[in-house]
Amino acid sequence: MKKSFYPFLPIIDKNSKILILGSFPSLKSFEYNFYYAHPRNQFWPILSEIFGLPADSIENRVALLKKTGIALWDVIASCERKNSADSNLRSCEPNDIPALLHEYPNIDMLFFTGKKAQTLYHRYFGKKMDLPTALLPSPSPAYAVMDFETKVERWRELLLYRLVR
Repeated sequence: MKKSFYPFLPIIDKNSKILILGSFPSLKSFEYNFYYAHPRNQFWPILSEIFGLPADSIENRVALLKKTGIALWDVIASCERKNSADSNLRSCEPNDIPALLHEYPNIDMLFFTGKKAQTLYHRYFGKKMDLPTALLPSPSPAYAVMDFETKVERWRELLLYRLVR
């Protein structure tokens, strides 16, 4: 297995209210040098559908996040893995999420894009942090239990409830 190190800075600013955390970038994300870059991943189409904003380029994706108060990062800073599946992450080291949240105190809730991200976060930080958390349905093409429309509705319920309060 090859050791991989985290390639992206968090997308966050002083107006961010929520932080969405994934586990670790896919091989396609490494290739395209941006979050959720696999062409079949539904992360960007879901957010575009909810907020009615384009997400067809990196610039539009960053603008969508900033306009909606959403920050984005991943739980893991480095790990060993043989493919993109979360089940293959080994020897994980976490990103410094407490330091990020200290620097951006407007973040008042964390969302996870998968159970592995949620599990890893709670393993490393669960007892140290006092922010509410919620699990979003995975946008991964491997998570086919829920169709796109149902994912959009569930994300909409969770995100908009928190963003408008």
